[in-house]
Amino acid sequence: MDLFSDTIDWKEELNPILNKYKSRKHPLKYRNLYELVIMVILSAQDSDENINRITPNFFDAFPNIENLTKTKVEAIIPYILQVKFYENKAKWIINLAMTIKKEENIPLTMRELTSIKGIGRKSANVIMKEAGKTLEGIMTDLHVLRVVPRIGIINPTKDGLKAEKQLIAVLPKEIWNEIGMAISFLGREICRPKPKCSECPINSVCKYPKKSI
Repeated sequence: MDLFSDTIDWKEELNPILNKYKSRKHPLKYRNLYELVIMVILSAQDSDENINRITPNFFDAFPNIENLTKTKVEAIIPYILQVKFYENKAKWIINLAMTIKKEENIPLTMRELTSIKGIGRKSANVIMKEAGKTLEGIMTDLHVLRVVPRIGIINPTKDGLKAEKQLIAVLPKEIWNEIGMAISFLGREICRPKPKCSECPINSVCKYPKKSI
């Protein structure tokens, strides 16, 4: 099969998961844009569950960006000790605060977001989507990297940027905003490392079950 064949209507093939997850809230339990950006930075190579657990105390101490501009890296480290790579992330958070100054100054374009230390394309796509902006790419996390080769959309790769580039080339732009998180939710709940193929809403079009028979 030619994975990149123009004859495949991926919008139609993926419509069952788009419908299933379109109203699903993001796993990060944020209350405003400031909290979202901080949580996205902290969640890199960590779990959303862990970030949801530790950030309430963080936000009690630092309820807005203005508070962070008045503090130092050493002051926020005790609140994020249980986060992977907390020292680097503490520096990125303080750098963000010193650069942005106020929540209303948080940029919402790919170019501006990725110019901030600690925010890559995946994080920027999440922030833009949650802020209601039109995405300039497709959110590609570890779940997406596992799932899309199984479905047969792209070839296997561990490189998130390479995978996103391939997905952008194959998937219609009209589904970019939703498809990344839809596939991510599928990977979290059904298409896990040991997949529950019988529960999958796109089982009939997925290539993985056929390979595993």
